[in-house]
Amino acid sequence: MNYDLLNYPYASQRMATIAKNGMVATSQPLAAQAGLDILKKGGNAIDAAIATAACLTVVEPTSNGIGSDAFALVWTKGELHGLNASGPSPKTISIDAMKKRGHEKIPTFGWEPVTVPGAPSAWAELSKRFGKLPLTEVLEPAIRYAEDGYPLSPILAKYWGRAYDRFKQVLSGEEFHAWFDTFAPNGRAPKIGEIWKSPGHAKTLRLIAETNAEAFYRGELAEAIDAYSKKYNGFLSYGDLAAYKAEWVNPIKVNYRGYDVWEIPPNGQGIVALMALNILKGYEFSGKDTLDSYHKQMEAIKLAFADGKKYVTDPNKMTTTVEQLLSEEFANTRRNLIGEKALTPEPGTPPSGGTVYLATADGEGNMVSFIQSNYMGFGSGIVVPGTGIGLQNRGHDFSLDPNHENRLEPGKKTYHTIIPGFITKDSEAVGPFGVMGGYMQPQGHVQVAMNMIDFHLNPQAALDAPRWQWMEGKKFTVEHHFPQAIAQALVRLGHDIEVSLDSGGFGRGQVIVRDKETGVLTGGTEARTDGAIAAW
Repeated sequence: MNYDLLNYPYASQRMATIAKNGMVATSQPLAAQAGLDILKKGGNAIDAAIATAACLTVVEPTSNGIGSDAFALVWTKGELHGLNASGPSPKTISIDAMKKRGHEKIPTFGWEPVTVPGAPSAWAELSKRFGKLPLTEVLEPAIRYAEDGYPLSPILAKYWGRAYDRFKQVLSGEEFHAWFDTFAPNGRAPKIGEIWKSPGHAKTLRLIAETNAEAFYRGELAEAIDAYSKKYNGFLSYGDLAAYKAEWVNPIKVNYRGYDVWEIPPNGQGIVALMALNILKGYEFSGKDTLDSYHKQMEAIKLAFADGKKYVTDPNKMTTTVEQLLSEEFANTRRNLIGEKALTPEPGTPPSGGTVYLATADGEGNMVSFIQSNYMGFGSGIVVPGTGIGLQNRGHDFSLDPNHENRLEPGKKTYHTIIPGFITKDSEAVGPFGVMGGYMQPQGHVQVAMNMIDFHLNPQAALDAPRWQWMEGKKFTVEHHFPQAIAQALVRLGHDIEVSLDSGGFGRGQVIVRDKETGVLTGGTEARTDGAIAAW
């Protein structure tokens, strides 16, 4: 095979999936199969991505929904295109308005953290620009599952149950009743193997399909969202929805050992992964499971996050440029801070001048890296009655500090955690990759990319490898199968290491790699969830 990262020894308990005509990798088998069905009907990888994404709003509502934001990287005809479908804050919201309501920070639940949802616009834009099949046909699998129902898979049921238990404790207002009516119709969370359906969800998806999302932003669904917001003193309005459209953007990259690693530019946090890789490319690593490898990766991600959290916000409001943050000069400065002991991260000064992820590929060479999220599990807890629309709580990430770069302002996009990734080499597609899960995402991107590029693991082995996660300061959590001797050695270097027995917080990833010469697709899917690859 052409690419070095495919010349791997077998190094995983599970075999990678290999196919030729098409592949869909995501966290739910039903959604993966829905995408594959669209491929077999003559759709391309873009159609398959839309079908899978829409289906995930039904079959994994614990992580995303119709009221989600989304980002996509699309490889087609030799070019990579970026789509930013994150929505801005309402035009009537402000720091003063929030403080008048008695808030010192943005609440987690309710109408205050709700920003304009971007996912329906993402589906429409992708379909309009690159799709082959009509949106009515592409969304049909999702509509069918919403109408007829489906049985819950094990990990899905686990997180559904956790969310219900939490919501039962913290969501007491009348505005949250529709969430319980929709997602706990029997007065409890559905269990493993139990059938759940949502007729309102099906009706909404059908309206989105028939109107190319116009109903959601400038029609009857927008009117329903507006009315429910007004009823409970929310900031989101019909005008906010009507003014919105997903934005095509130029992806950003760093070259890492001959491979170009691509991300969506800010307001996404993909630049954090790129800054870390920019630091790490100045080192040579003798092997994956060495103290030196882990120590330097951990130090690099801390420094990159310190800078990302300080400088990343709505791109129209940033005072520091992407070019400055990804410059070699800045990477060298940050790299020079890494020594033999763990450091406490502080942002540097650049030189002047709940989420689902999916990957698709077809036999024509098209590939998509797509991610959408309600943010914290089910999001805000707000569901518009009768529609199945669960609204995100993405605005929770805004700061009420008027001096903070990511301060709350009307019509502004916040720092965004969800990020799709893509790898190319010599201007040819290698493939899409991603790891979902809040602030784990850029950390997962760095670990999976290095597992493939530096340590020559196949996509499945790259995902199965033990992960670590920076939490704050010098604190890291590591998975229970992380090498114990290395964990102990990291402690001696000053890292605060905590072993987690639950792998749910370490992200959920998917990878598809395409061989340039043969077109053969090699995929990996996540063992930490109900992950699946559908291929033919």
